[in-house]
Amino acid sequence: MASRARTKSGPLKQVLLGVGLSQTQPRSRYRKKVNRLASETSPYLLQHAENPVEWFPWGEEPLAKARAEDKPILLSVGYAACHWCHVMAHESFEDSEIAALMNERFVSVKVDREERPDVDGIYMDAVVAMTGSGGWPLTVFLTPEGEPFLGGTYFPPAPRHGLPSFPQVLVAVSELYRERRSEVTQRTDVLVDALRQAAAATPSAEPLTESLLFDAVRRLGELHNPEWGGFGARAPKFPPASVLELLLRRGEAELAVPTLDGMAAGGMYDLVGGGFHRYSVDERWLVPHFEKMLYDNALLVPAYLHGWLVTGRERYREVVEETVEYLLRDLRLPGGGFASSQDADTDGVEGLTYTWAPGEGAPEELLEPFEDGRFILRGSLDPATRARLLEIRAGRPQPGLDDKAIAAWNGLALAALAEAGRRLERADWVDEARALGEFLLGPMSVEGRLVRSLREGKASGPGFLDDYADVAHGLYELHVATGELRWLEESRRLALLAVELFADDEHGAFFLAPAEGEQLVAPRKELYDHPVPSGNSMLAYVLLRLARIYGDDELERRAVGVMRLFGESLGRGPTEFAWALNALDLYLATPRELAIVGPPESDVAHAALAPFEPNAVVAFGPAEGVPLLEGKGLVDGKPAVYVCERFACQAPVTEAAAL
Repeated sequence: MASRARTKSGPLKQVLLGVGLSQTQPRSRYRKKVNRLASETSPYLLQHAENPVEWFPWGEEPLAKARAEDKPILLSVGYAACHWCHVMAHESFEDSEIAALMNERFVSVKVDREERPDVDGIYMDAVVAMTGSGGWPLTVFLTPEGEPFLGGTYFPPAPRHGLPSFPQVLVAVSELYRERRSEVTQRTDVLVDALRQAAAATPSAEPLTESLLFDAVRRLGELHNPEWGGFGARAPKFPPASVLELLLRRGEAELAVPTLDGMAAGGMYDLVGGGFHRYSVDERWLVPHFEKMLYDNALLVPAYLHGWLVTGRERYREVVEETVEYLLRDLRLPGGGFASSQDADTDGVEGLTYTWAPGEGAPEELLEPFEDGRFILRGSLDPATRARLLEIRAGRPQPGLDDKAIAAWNGLALAALAEAGRRLERADWVDEARALGEFLLGPMSVEGRLVRSLREGKASGPGFLDDYADVAHGLYELHVATGELRWLEESRRLALLAVELFADDEHGAFFLAPAEGEQLVAPRKELYDHPVPSGNSMLAYVLLRLARIYGDDELERRAVGVMRLFGESLGRGPTEFAWALNALDLYLATPRELAIVGPPESDVAHAALAPFEPNAVVAFGPAEGVPLLEGKGLVDGKPAVYVCERFACQAPVTEAAAL
């Protein structure tokens, strides 16, 4: 989903017509004493702490105030790296007259979607149901009970491009709430009922078969752009990391290569500093939306790593190395973990840090037009030129950093660092992964439970499903990279805890938020694997791996319950459910378990793990308490690999050549 997607104006247009407002454009501005956001942890919320808007953070206090004053709630959701969130803030939330209108007629609540994916998700679903599209900034109007009745995304301060002005919307919505309450109630009843029904969807009774995977690959072939890569929309284009993983594991590299090549050519990929921007606004992956997100880069590192393993293309290995260097250089936090994102803007100008003008030192034959006399680099840079340009760029103003650590995204980064360090024989990266594992189980956990995010030692709140699933995934990869049993045990502990906290025992799969926590207007299950694997898909994947190591049929049953909730949608919607398809591929594959006794740096362990076998599971011993490892030890004092299928193991192998 884009940082800003225009919303169809249907319901709001009707409201505006009913009220008949003039088109005004308040412009008076001033700075006010800080509002209630000043004590929050989120950099995004802190950006709004000096707005003249009397913002509340999400919680019971604004709901109670709205009930006491019988006012609707204006909920505004965004995130720190969102360009159009900044635009709306400067145009409207810093404007004293617009703020006065908000303060008079609404109780205004500001939410960081990255800290509260549950709040963002449920109200985004409502806006999409009302308008057919969504995006950020998200603007939703709620009753004092938190029930949505109108919404949209970005609204300008004056009418333009078919959008009503924000002041028009504010007056019209408040008049609707005051004078046509029965219409508001009718809207909320319909919306809330639909949201609750979505969370109670019945699992499919159809069998899970290979045909779903064949259908998915065939559909991807139909959606594929053979010239520039990508699947589906010609623009904007988002990095389809989970789709690439599916194609590579299914032996369909020819469908993956154009996208891997296109994204790495420069533009969306930062040739100078490494790492990927959020998306491209054109079909060539050339002109990016310049924000950089931790999750995109954490997912694209293994995608390119696996692309290198499958195709042997050295450019993919270079992308892995440069992207990991970017993560460690620009996103690693002093207190541990990785920051969430870097802004698209520098000093209010989009892409200022990353673009070039002739004469600034960049090879002019590689410059592609951007805007305002600035250019984007596309092509190939030798290491010396790359280092020189990076030094020049480091002297420029830099984009803002959202320096909160999010558990889920750090879990994805952990998996990327661990596997890349293992496969590229970078012991320093494995050490970084080990430190990240300690951070996630230390400062980012309270009494054994994950927190959602951490900034300057302060946690935002309890973790969500994707936090547990992604961290458990990362800890498993850390076990494979280090051979240390602790990480496997912690992966299993968190996965079991996720089942306890989030499972829907009636309909299967898992809720986004724990049942014991705050209850919103409807429970929600996140199922879409774009831009990141959903918590459901990732937990299913993790549970299947652990089920094969621990011989636990209940874990497999839980994973299958997730996939049954998707049903035939898996084959029809491969771009939306790509990570769930990866889990299905693992489930349907002939089980292959590798029990390795001895250190991972031994020749025989190295040989066993060298091939790209995404459906194999691995456990290192010796260890008791792990069924796959029980009774297995060194052979004549030598490290050994036991190749098993459903715990039926071949004779142990001690020589790499035998593998």
